Amino acid sequence: MASVTYKNVVKQFGDVTAVDNVNFEVADKEFLVLVGPSGCGKTTALRLLAGLEEITSGEISIGDRVVNDVAPKDRDIAMVFQSYALYPHLSVYDNLAFGLKLRKTPKAEIKERVEEAAKILGIEDLLGRKPRQLSGGQRQRVAVGRAIVRDPKVFLFDEPLSNLDAKLRVQMRAEISKLHQRLQTTFVYVTHDQVEAMTMATRIAVINKGLLQQIDTPQTLYDNPVNLFVAGFIGSPSMNFFPAKLRKDGDKIFVDSEGFSVAIPADHADIYKNYAGKDVIFGIRPENIHNPDFVPPNTKTELVPAKVDVTELMGNEIFLHLVSGDTSFVARVDPRSNFAVDQEVQVAFDMDSVHIFDAETEQTIR
Repeated sequence: MASVTYKNVVKQFGDVTAVDNVNFEVADKEFLVLVGPSGCGKTTALRLLAGLEEITSGEISIGDRVVNDVAPKDRDIAMVFQSYALYPHLSVYDNLAFGLKLRKTPKAEIKERVEEAAKILGIEDLLGRKPRQLSGGQRQRVAVGRAIVRDPKVFLFDEPLSNLDAKLRVQMRAEISKLHQRLQTTFVYVTHDQVEAMTMATRIAVINKGLLQQIDTPQTLYDNPVNLFVAGFIGSPSMNFFPAKLRKDGDKIFVDSEGFSVAIPADHADIYKNYAGKDVIFGIRPENIHNPDFVPPNTKTELVPAKVDVTELMGNEIFLHLVSGDTSFVARVDPRSNFAVDQEVQVAFDMDSVHIFDAETEQTIR
């Protein structure tokens, strides 16, 4: 097993910098997810680790070995792609065994490894089939199995669930997480889907425009995003943002937005006193906006007037699309709520769970 280290890694394609001075370490046996929007550089970062792209500057290490000049086949990694890349004319068994045969692995060992991988993935009864006889989820298992038989130090996954339907994605997320627990190997996983990142990762590295924005545990990223981008990217539905200004009145600090004014709780007010009179961005997650009739106990709330634009009944909750001033926002409220479109309502903001960002730097004010 092995750790992975990125040290001042830069990748340029002509005048475009795809990976911009990235530094982080993936611990041995960790499940690290690289997440960000399309084109942010996350797949390029993974391909640099795999040796499929050449590093412009910096170093990548697997364990104690710098692998910049090591051929992909000698890096002791295995990669699972978005496309399953199975050989259509070969059986599942032969697809799993193909890489081992190229390495002239003894037949008995190939048989043992293939059968063990098939058992782990629950595809023992599929070994005689061709890829065209498999469902999408079964093909994905075969692609993962082909990586498992290699017994690599590091597994690399490049958006492996993108081609699956929603229900199967949920199932395969759980299976890949269980696989990591069982194999106890280092996993580096790329996705644009923050739900995948939140549910699978030991830690998440959020990337935007080639820059590493924040790397931490899923819960820390959710609770304490360092900037506006991370706050908006992590969480579904995403965090609501309101242009606002901070105002000091005596010992109290207020957030004044176009459609409302709310007071910061006294135990948080000191953080924002030096920002009084400055433009900020006020953020609150949909799950921290409540119907005033169903506020959780011991929650410090401020009432905000709004107009209902759309209601979406989800069964266990209602998504309320609301408008305050010129700003649209979303609330996740109790399913017993009885709101109607175009109704003027009040919603309760949980003021212990708000986020305030400097409007100029977009950094979190702490």
